[in-house]
Amino acid sequence: MTQRIDLPRTVVFALCGSFCTFGAVLPQIQALVGRGWQVLPALSWAAARQDTRFGTAESWRRQLTEVTGHAPIDTLQQAEPLGPRRMACAMVVAPCTGTTLAKLDLGLSDTPVTMAAKSLLRRGLPVVVAPSTNDGLGASAAHIAALLQRKHFYFVPFGQDDSIHKPNSLKSDMTLIPDTLDCALRGIQLQPLLL
Repeated sequence: MTQRIDLPRTVVFALCGSFCTFGAVLPQIQALVGRGWQVLPALSWAAARQDTRFGTAESWRRQLTEVTGHAPIDTLQQAEPLGPRRMACAMVVAPCTGTTLAKLDLGLSDTPVTMAAKSLLRRGLPVVVAPSTNDGLGASAAHIAALLQRKHFYFVPFGQDDSIHKPNSLKSDMTLIPDTLDCALRGIQLQPLLL
């Protein structure tokens, strides 16, 4: 039997520090907005503060605010009430780094992203995870396997992004985020999972 989520069409969309993937994720946030979603952006500690060759933290923050109409959630205090106050019906973590995969698996809620996930999970709401990690077939494999068996977690289909030069690296097909979210709200894992 599948579940149906009847809360407002609002999704928390969290970005973690796989900075090379931000450019692929932003169009998917725009796609969700285009489909009528209210998007509340959230940032991990790293994503909120680090400037990289892929852009400055301030530039990404500004772009997220422009696309969604909301300033990013970047503190534990902002993230904690999301579930209890029924501010969203689901969460997307994209890109989801190996560090965040581990924290989600272990139930750690010491970052804005993991606190937001805990906040929604306590109400039984879906969390969609889009891995982007260089050790997906290494140290992070155990955390992916654990979350695949856990209730309320759904994965954006993923595969090896460079099997020759980075054989342990996994990356989700970010264009599948909207479809994965739609399925997750019905309690279904989008298939095929492995690309």
